[in-house]
Amino acid sequence: MKYLFLNLCIALLSLPSALATLSAATPRDNLALKRGQQLFSRVCKAETTPVSFVYNGVTYRGLGKLKTEGSNITEQAGYKRATLSYWLDSNVRVLLEAALCKEYGQVEYTLWFENTGMQPSGVLDQVRSVNINFAGADPVVRGCLGDHENRYAPYEKHLPKDTASFRSDVGRATHVCFPYFDLVHGNGGTLLALGWAGTWQAEFTAKGNKTHLNAKSNNGFRSVLLPGERVRTALVVMLPYTGRNADDASNLWREWYMKYNIPRANVAGDPIKPFVTAPFSADTGLPNSDGSISERFYTWRRTLDRIVYEKIKPDFRWFDAGWYFDPLGRTVKSNWWGTVGSWEVDTIKWPGKSLRESNEACHQAGMKVLTWFDPERVTMVDALVKNYGYNADWAIANEIGVITNNIGIPECLQWTLHRIVKMMDENAVDLFREDNNSDPATTWPLNDRRQEEKLRLPRSGMTENQAVQGHYALWDSILVYCASKDKCTFIDNCASGGGRNDIESLRRSVPFMRSDADRTTTALRLAISATFNKWVPFHGSATCELTEELAPLPPGGNPAYVTRASWLPIHNLAISFTHDESLDYNHVRATLNEWRRYSRFLTKDFYVLTPYYGQEDTKNWTVFAYHDRDADEGVVLAFRQETCEAPAHVVRLPFAKPGVAYRLFNEDSKETLVVDGGKLRSEGFTVTLGEPKSSAVFHIKANID
Repeated sequence: MKYLFLNLCIALLSLPSALATLSAATPRDNLALKRGQQLFSRVCKAETTPVSFVYNGVTYRGLGKLKTEGSNITEQAGYKRATLSYWLDSNVRVLLEAALCKEYGQVEYTLWFENTGMQPSGVLDQVRSVNINFAGADPVVRGCLGDHENRYAPYEKHLPKDTASFRSDVGRATHVCFPYFDLVHGNGGTLLALGWAGTWQAEFTAKGNKTHLNAKSNNGFRSVLLPGERVRTALVVMLPYTGRNADDASNLWREWYMKYNIPRANVAGDPIKPFVTAPFSADTGLPNSDGSISERFYTWRRTLDRIVYEKIKPDFRWFDAGWYFDPLGRTVKSNWWGTVGSWEVDTIKWPGKSLRESNEACHQAGMKVLTWFDPERVTMVDALVKNYGYNADWAIANEIGVITNNIGIPECLQWTLHRIVKMMDENAVDLFREDNNSDPATTWPLNDRRQEEKLRLPRSGMTENQAVQGHYALWDSILVYCASKDKCTFIDNCASGGGRNDIESLRRSVPFMRSDADRTTTALRLAISATFNKWVPFHGSATCELTEELAPLPPGGNPAYVTRASWLPIHNLAISFTHDESLDYNHVRATLNEWRRYSRFLTKDFYVLTPYYGQEDTKNWTVFAYHDRDADEGVVLAFRQETCEAPAHVVRLPFAKPGVAYRLFNEDSKETLVVDGGKLRSEGFTVTLGEPKSSAVFHIKANID
């Protein structure tokens, strides 16, 4: 069974790349493909493998000093894969896993260290996931920062004039900084990403025509490996491109991502298509501090019946935090954050099989159900030990009330997995939603020090490394369970909003909510879309506008300006369906159906046709375009922001082809305009809106007779 489980897991995770080859390949630039092949050869050649580390005081750059054990090269599903094995000493094996996407020239690799002996290894230190030089004049690194205080704000650093340094120490990889980079060098560039769900840092420096990238995951790692232990670096992803155009680069990334990185919808391997979600928690008539804490066995039916009747049925019911007993076995009225850990359904709120019955009723109506968990935290440890078979040694508590559930310990991982799968199985849950509402890097070092005191050996960073491995393993195991039960084979990825969006996590998941702050102003939502969409094409945001993140929903639903600003592949309805007497269902249907008509374009090429404006700058127009290159068809969304005085704006379309006639259909006025592509590129067309905080949608289609 162990090997069957592993094979299922591997097969499931390879579905995106395996199925991508079934679609017609888009020809890639030959020079970029050649650069990718050269980069892959560089990665796989021991002397030039772009990693470095120190072992027992000896510095290694590349793997050329190591004894070679063997290699395995395979080609399948559009990828060439290499597994190269070395010996660092008689007991420590070093394994390099590398791959080349033959269609795009994308290269990736991960480095592993394993102690196969019977004694602790030497000290492994200063491990760099990336230690590499890129040649080319006028180097520039551009991208965006992370969630929380930086709100995905863009940056552009001109090297060598300005060193670009990024560091994330909180343990949620995409808060504050964002481990995705567009490095422009010479007549092209390289798109880079680090796949590591913990701490990391990266620094770009340049001298002349040479740019050096020094990046690592697992900040502060300095440890021995105990017998049987394995540690790893980040997954490093590199995608070469030609030219220096930022739109061309980001759209190449989006296309590769949608073909080869995003998980599949189900065990049959179907692609994930845009979908709609909705919680029922605004309809309970009870106080709801957040999540689904007010939902009860008697509150859901009215909502389900109404949305089915009104023909606005979402694809997923969103069942959020607060459905569980606290570890003492008590019902939870408001404090969902401080009562996690049991993952036992609260039978006061949901007696008998009432939760399953409500979910099965959703299934009968054509909806799936997602359910919220926060498995990397626990509370009330003594009660978990007494009531649920928990082991107190698995808990790491800091001085500010955060208790990390150490799923880097295999027994803890299995206990946690069992609690989650049991709940999903017993209650007909289709999709696992994971949150993480704490910074685990505030606790991991405490466990390191505890081990150092016990072993009298260096262990800095070991808890993080094992925990990140455990986290990916938890997700893999849940996906294997879901595949075996014909449930959704992707995860809703949340960590207080956008904290867990590293590239490896996004091979198993999609972020249904890219930021918690995104529930506030429309100006912030537009600002985030202008940057985040370039790196993560499939995700969602809120569709409402609130005075603060947890404020009650405003009455009357959401105006078209707000819903259009929320157009993303995941459309999360934020509506009080039954308790808002002022809700206009005709308007809700109209705005939802409008999104449905155009949602097929939202994973295609993306263009920001105006400068970036932060959330405080509402005096301008913001215009986006999504374009399907194969069909030469797309949609333009234009927003005259809240304090913008200009009634008109000229929109130029960089993807329009000269000599081709394009029809522009205005969704609001129903007017049609036919314009030559050359004119759309050079002169553009004018959008006029009569008042601030208004919007327009244009359907763009080529070759109209």
